[in-house]
Amino acid sequence: MRANSEDPPSRGRALRNPRASVIVFGVLVAATFAAFFVAQRLKNSPSVVQQFQANYIFSPNHDGRQDHAHVTFKVKKADDVTVEIVNTDGDVVKTLLDDRHLGAYEPIEPSLAWDGTDEDGHEVPDGRYRVHITLRHQGRTVLPQRSILKDTKPPKPTVLSIGPQRQYGPELLPEPGGVAARVHFGPALAKAQITVFRTAPGKVRAVRTDTVAPKLTEWDWDGKSDSGRPVSPGTYVVVPQWRDKAGNVGTGVPLDKAGLPILTQGKLPGHGGITVRYLGVRPPVTPVTAGKRVDGLDVDARQEHYTWRIRRLGESAVRNRSSKPKTSTKVVFAAPGGKSGIYIFEARAGTHQTRVALPVQAAQPLGGTAAKPRGVLVVLPYTTWQGTNPVDDDGDGAPNTLPLGGPARFFRVMAGDGLPQGFTEQEAPLLRWLDTHDHAYDITTDLALVLHKGPRLTGHRGVLIPGDATWLPTEVRSDLRTFARRGGTVVSTGTDSLRRSVKLDPDAAKARLIDPSPERATDLFGSRIAPVVVHRTDLEVFQEDKAIDLFAGGPGLFPGVPAWEETQRAGPDAEMATRAVTKEPPAKSVIVGLRFDKGLVLRPGFPSFAQRLAAGTDPATTALMARMWTLLSR
Repeated sequence: MRANSEDPPSRGRALRNPRASVIVFGVLVAATFAAFFVAQRLKNSPSVVQQFQANYIFSPNHDGRQDHAHVTFKVKKADDVTVEIVNTDGDVVKTLLDDRHLGAYEPIEPSLAWDGTDEDGHEVPDGRYRVHITLRHQGRTVLPQRSILKDTKPPKPTVLSIGPQRQYGPELLPEPGGVAARVHFGPALAKAQITVFRTAPGKVRAVRTDTVAPKLTEWDWDGKSDSGRPVSPGTYVVVPQWRDKAGNVGTGVPLDKAGLPILTQGKLPGHGGITVRYLGVRPPVTPVTAGKRVDGLDVDARQEHYTWRIRRLGESAVRNRSSKPKTSTKVVFAAPGGKSGIYIFEARAGTHQTRVALPVQAAQPLGGTAAKPRGVLVVLPYTTWQGTNPVDDDGDGAPNTLPLGGPARFFRVMAGDGLPQGFTEQEAPLLRWLDTHDHAYDITTDLALVLHKGPRLTGHRGVLIPGDATWLPTEVRSDLRTFARRGGTVVSTGTDSLRRSVKLDPDAAKARLIDPSPERATDLFGSRIAPVVVHRTDLEVFQEDKAIDLFAGGPGLFPGVPAWEETQRAGPDAEMATRAVTKEPPAKSVIVGLRFDKGLVLRPGFPSFAQRLAAGTDPATTALMARMWTLLSR
């Protein structure tokens, strides 16, 4: 019978010789039993390396926790031993023990420690490594199966959202009905805690710390501190912190050496922002017209009843008030009639009260035309007011301000007591002086100029910028230069002013200030300005241009000025025409009058100017303001 050509030859031979197949099968069975008994003997025999121990995960980040991988073992027989750390490719990265004699069952004291570096002391990458043990006399090597994990990457606990309303922006407390803010995050690890930090206003500080059980994903905050008292109004950030198996500690936002959040330019990680507000007012950013309906003024009393009233700055008489307590956020009333000026809108809810500045423009503007200009335009630095207003717009827990790089919304609730920072020391005294001396003026804001609402620069003889106009919109800077070149007079009474610019977001719906510039060495008129010096000195008239006569009617000496800023030189398009300098040598130009093409730029140059003016105790300051007003309005 012919064999199938597809059968292997061995198969054909086996079929032809059944006895040979039986013999082969018997040999295989005998070999299997022999291998089994050998394996059992090897398994039951003591290892040449015994009692091997190591911490199989460590984090050499120098924080004092699990910074080393410790290795210890004993050898069954005395030998010269070398211990090395090898990577996954089998390459040696560090020798921990080099040909050291160990007696039988002699413990390694102290244990071998690997700090995560190579032979040259350089950090090796995170990852898995193994211990390689060589017994020289026995000619054997041992490579324990379990590897060591080097892990220096801390966990990243992140606040995912805060409810009950998961929305853009910060969570607001108190919630109507007293509902707590629920913080959502990933599962907590070991040694977990949650800390609430107040980020503004004032210094950053912790107000509440709670421990959290592992695997927890939610935590509630009722707006109270560790002492159980309600916290003060401001912006807060919730920061989770926990430790992974390697000993690395991670926090929800970067912390400094003191354990406080680092508020720098850029958004904080996560969405841990909570704003505590018991009563707040959001004023309009453009002037309202006298006698007309006021729109765009909102009150947030957290649905509690509140009352309101309005009065002119410096007056006690109430011009308008609420007829009864209300809870709706919208406030509608007719603006006071009469001359332009600043009014103070006050709201009260229970024990809480706040107030905001409200510019009101007279129904009949004083300004004329470009061909026949007249009157003075007061431009309030709303960009700086809102740019430094410490409010959290995006819910990261940090205030969105221009000093922190922005962006910052310019139509928002005023924090703190409601008035802009520095208002009572800078703008308010100057505006009260104008009203006390019955000076009429038009009023607007730098934001209104950019938004093309309210009075314009064109048509006025002079522009008065009270207070510190630290930031100005780019368009306003350009328009002010043009205004002065064409013969207008500009008075800036603030310090550290007119040296930074900011843009408005092209998406008007966002109502944001973006791209704040760093401080320039020169202001928008090209004058080089030095930082404010805090050192008491007298100022005396050094140079006087009779055509300007800036110091007319005064004694020529400004005594005891506590702080001042020097104008080091005029710009290329300007000429320093008149000035008062520090009495102590070398003389520093502080009060300056510059000719800028056809116009004038006047700057007192010391922060206490408005307060000295309001006090009325310094004849030189009073005479200077009177003369500047004449130059503004002539």
